[in-house]
Amino acid sequence: MESREISTLACYTDGASRGNPGPSAGAYILVTSSGDVVEERAVSIGRGTNNEAEYRGLLAGLSAATRLGVMRLEVFSDSELMIRQMAGTYRVSSPRLRPLYEEAQALIRHFREVTFQSVPREHPLIARADRLCNQVLDAEGGREDRQGS
Repeated sequence: MESREISTLACYTDGASRGNPGPSAGAYILVTSSGDVVEERAVSIGRGTNNEAEYRGLLAGLSAATRLGVMRLEVFSDSELMIRQMAGTYRVSSPRLRPLYEEAQALIRHFREVTFQSVPREHPLIARADRLCNQVLDAEGGREDRQGS
């Protein structure tokens, strides 16, 4: 999609790790209010924990929404930890997650409004993001046990 201003999008994110830590990936899906997928992508993050993979999916989605000129973003994830940390109801005490959290906080300043909502992992777009993560891990030959979000 061409780069132009889009008023509001939803961002569905997920992360997966095969082993904890182990080979990991994060994914996002950007969707319009009418349900059209604007962009989706999974990124390999190498070796990491499941929570790091969740944050990497979020960071990739926030970066893509910034590039597209989105003003309002609704973020959905099945990671209650990440959602509550980003919403400010949980502290970020993990030294591994702190830099990812701070990077996400810096990115959300590009938007007029960002909301965070936890959804069940069975949500169709979360399941789709999970499949994207696992496709990347399969392509890279990540063989450790799956740790989905």
